[in-house]
Amino acid sequence: MTKLVQTIDLITNFYTYEGVVRALDKVNLTIEHGTTFGLVGESGCGKSVTVRSLLRIIQAPGKVEDGEVWFFQNAQQDTEGIELLSQNEKYMQALRGDSISMIFQEPNAALNPIMSIGDQVSESFLFHRKQEMCRQISDTLYSPDCQIFLPVKKLLQPLYRLAAKNTGAWLLKFLSRVPVFKYWDRLLKREALRRSVDIIAKLGISNAEEIVKSYPHNLSGGMKQRIVIAIALACHPVLLIADEATSNLDVTIQAQILELLRELRQKEISSVLLITHDLGVVAETCDRVGVMYAGQLCEVANVKDLFGNPKHPYTQALLHSVPRLSQKGPLQSIEGSVPNLVAPPRGCRFHPRCPHCKEICRKSFPMLVEIGNHHFVACYLWTNLSRD
Repeated sequence: MTKLVQTIDLITNFYTYEGVVRALDKVNLTIEHGTTFGLVGESGCGKSVTVRSLLRIIQAPGKVEDGEVWFFQNAQQDTEGIELLSQNEKYMQALRGDSISMIFQEPNAALNPIMSIGDQVSESFLFHRKQEMCRQISDTLYSPDCQIFLPVKKLLQPLYRLAAKNTGAWLLKFLSRVPVFKYWDRLLKREALRRSVDIIAKLGISNAEEIVKSYPHNLSGGMKQRIVIAIALACHPVLLIADEATSNLDVTIQAQILELLRELRQKEISSVLLITHDLGVVAETCDRVGVMYAGQLCEVANVKDLFGNPKHPYTQALLHSVPRLSQKGPLQSIEGSVPNLVAPPRGCRFHPRCPHCKEICRKSFPMLVEIGNHHFVACYLWTNLSRD
């Protein structure tokens, strides 16, 4: 497998009136091409902050303080990656929704209530695929299927050729203000809507032509989540990030969405980063798993290894707290509480709750080291190496 995304010592803080919230503390994460990677942990452990830092959409008072985020888009060629934290905002805007897309946790917050579904899906095509669509329209204006009047064709073709080269050309901006030429891009919007219908239909939604005319309040929760997925998939990203994409859905709809994501990874996209606190979802859908606790990554392994032979005390405790069919007696709980990240404990942040705590655990955090079969653990039970 080749690397797709790699974070190196990623640090993100939030500056609040209470103090500095140390949300991410030197997170090292690698996602490979062609895999589904699950990021799990308790609420507030830093899962969503990790992907928002990766995409550079951390809002104030948050700030990515240090570290590197490398993106290796091409899996076939031995090319160097791009370090995302050093890129300008224009580059990141072109990347988001194109090569890397994200499904947010709450579809009602992701969809605009006063825009039709078709307009919202079309936005992705108009932002990321405008030149490609202009080139296609220019080539088809003189096809036998085109019913546009010949003089109009001769007028439109050079405009679409110009837009195919430079969508921000001053001539196009000028013509958009002239009443006669104001709607020169009507064919472009029509093509974006046609593509929107196609992508919605691919997700198994019937009557896609009618759905694009609807508004979010006309759709059910599961349907809205599929529309959010359609927006994310519009430009065929190589990485799809699903942030608690099924947490607010009932069990039957959740199963449908997860099956849809599994099929899409095989046909449409390269990799999926699945953020969840549901270990059952991870066991069913993921190839590799990363376990986070209080802003630190404590274990990364193949899904079978992690569930069959967990190494970190927190992972073991997490799995023991999940109900089983063969459950006898009360569930085991993790003693203590999640630390306040304004003043986190020194060293390993799990040590106040860990039954195997050593003196060194209170002083420094261990390095994330490989103990075999691509199984990485950050615990002094398995290594003597300190990260600090």
